[in-house]
Amino acid sequence: MRKIAVLTSGGDAPGMNSAIRSIVRYGLSQRLEIIGIERGYQGLIEGDFRKLNREDVSEIVQKGGTILKTARSDEFYKEEGQRKALENLERENIDGLIVIGGEGSLKGAFSLYKLGYPVVGIPGSIDNDIWGTDYSIGFDTACNNVIDAINKIRDTAAAHERTFVVEVMGRDCGYIAFTSGLVSGADVILIPEVPLDFPYIIEKLKERQKKLKRHNIIVVAEGVGSAYFIGKQIEDRLGISTRIVVLGHIQRGGSPSVLDRTLGTFMGIQAVRSLLDKTYGVIIGWQSNKPVSVSLEEVVKNKKRVDPKLYYEVESIL
Repeated sequence: MRKIAVLTSGGDAPGMNSAIRSIVRYGLSQRLEIIGIERGYQGLIEGDFRKLNREDVSEIVQKGGTILKTARSDEFYKEEGQRKALENLERENIDGLIVIGGEGSLKGAFSLYKLGYPVVGIPGSIDNDIWGTDYSIGFDTACNNVIDAINKIRDTAAAHERTFVVEVMGRDCGYIAFTSGLVSGADVILIPEVPLDFPYIIEKLKERQKKLKRHNIIVVAEGVGSAYFIGKQIEDRLGISTRIVVLGHIQRGGSPSVLDRTLGTFMGIQAVRSLLDKTYGVIIGWQSNKPVSVSLEEVVKNKKRVDPKLYYEVESIL
């Protein structure tokens, strides 16, 4: 193996740049030529390639987003688009590919692997919804962003004795809401993995009223439903003043945390090592505080979600 490529696809995640940096610098130390593919799979189909040197990845670890940019690609979902991507890789004499991204991106990596191409994946998703890894790149930073916002919201909630419904990302997976809500001391946490129970929510808020606690923080994952609808239901049923905060894409931004920089660095090194060792069709996950190889087929066939049992176990401390 003499020449490898790297791309970032799907939603950006803080820490992706750390992975790119380690892939480039470790790859160069192994006498590999490193090619960066711009704009994910769309750039792969369009042949938007550039050679990456050591200087190209200097001073990027502190930056969120991805220097390689990212884009959605409907064309790549079709086999015709995948074969066009392979033609571009082969024409440029690229021997292996590292894909950094979330569920959809890793499914794309598996499609290329099934067509016979050497591919290794790195889980990059703020949702932490990738099977086979304790953490995916970007999750820790996103949670820190949410916690910082909740800390600020709590100040004004207490001052005005209001209930705030804070909507965070998580369409199918509630890890951001669950984790950030739990450690920031939220009063109610709503996630897609657990059915929405308005009687429970109302009863819990009534109990807080009896204890003269007149402000509340409710953290809801977007997959549960509209925060505006939930807030309106609480207002109508309890007659208390509610305010809605939708954090949106602020969760994706900012300088990556220590954990996300660490994950990106070690996953990147191991991904290059995996290609050199001819261990293809895997992702580099993180288990028991170290990088591990997990079958891409397992990753795409399974879904990582918050265990409802764990949710109910910690409910008593909310």
